[in-house]
Amino acid sequence: MKNIVIGIEGMVGAGKTSICNELLDLIPNSIFVDGSKIYRALIEALHESSLDISKMNEVPNLTPFELLKKLHVEFKIEDRKTVIYIAGKKVDEEAMKSMQNSIGVSKMASMADNSKLFSFAYHIITEYAKRFNLIVSARDLVRIYPEMDLHIFITASLEERVKRRYKQLGGIYSIEEVRNSVVQRDILHEKSGFNEISDKTVKVDVTEDSSAKESAKKIYDKYISKLLDE
Repeated sequence: MKNIVIGIEGMVGAGKTSICNELLDLIPNSIFVDGSKIYRALIEALHESSLDISKMNEVPNLTPFELLKKLHVEFKIEDRKTVIYIAGKKVDEEAMKSMQNSIGVSKMASMADNSKLFSFAYHIITEYAKRFNLIVSARDLVRIYPEMDLHIFITASLEERVKRRYKQLGGIYSIEEVRNSVVQRDILHEKSGFNEISDKTVKVDVTEDSSAKESAKKIYDKYISKLLDE
């Protein structure tokens, strides 16, 4: 039986990552590939290397895996999730946050050749799909991996997303600060074309769901179970 690839995108604060983690318990032989973590780690590795990120298209004849080796980046699967090591050191959540703040991922990403990065992501997904059912969370999945079996776009009301984001951040910012951040990121994502859909996209509103577990079960029962039965 062919392994399936489920893409998960959605609005800021809607709970994409939590839903992906819950889907792991529902989809057999599955792993969670968090594209945002891979992207930030790759940007950091490029930043620390001698390669010029603004000239990615000038890196000659390197496959994605040869590029990883050159950058001393290694992917491993731990607890059914992809984990990134740079120069032998595991990139954990705290390091990821520090990395994002220190190098300005958005600024660095704007300099990168996205076509090269998209090709890199495509190869990574293709290789993992040979062995596992994949749950992939990333931006621009419609363009990165159009062959995915299902594309889920998670939505929720602004107020619910602000509430969830505020809780996730542990109250270190005011509700108003969180709301402004969410609104600004919504605008940025819309302008960047991140909310692209295809004929494989289904929108799932999770505003009324009491937990990520409930959302994941709803998505699994309605959309994913039938793919596993085919």
